[in-house]
Amino acid sequence: MLLALACFLGAVVGLRTFLGPAALSWAAGCGWLALDGTWLAFLGHSLTPWLLTGLAALELVTDKHPATPSRTIPPAFGARIASGLLCGAAIGADAGAPWPGAVAGAAGAVLGTLGGHALRARMADAFRKDFPAAVIEDLIAIAGAAIGAFALR
Repeated sequence: MLLALACFLGAVVGLRTFLGPAALSWAAGCGWLALDGTWLAFLGHSLTPWLLTGLAALELVTDKHPATPSRTIPPAFGARIASGLLCGAAIGADAGAPWPGAVAGAAGAVLGTLGGHALRARMADAFRKDFPAAVIEDLIAIAGAAIGAFALR
């Protein structure tokens, strides 16, 4: 179950890089994710959820800008994989298996990045504009992050 959740949150970060870590940070802060004594304990620090939420909000805004590069270019793709690794490791660490969780999170990030890119392109073609497709993708990612965090309760 935890590996499926790690893959699921990895897919969320494939849509929006910072939403998964922000959701997990809130979950850790609420005591739903036990990370004390691990290298991921920083996610449960009182300032971390606010910082990651701010980065997620900034990403939601900048994603709509026409000059924002594609998520499939190497730096953006790499950041999503790293974010998926982080999320998966945090979920796995709670069960004593950070590495399998990290692999599942990274795999989910690859799937979410490529699948999200294709879905958004199809929606943008259907709407004949990117903005509505981007907003729908935002809503899917936000809902996914919330579902992932609440699944840890």
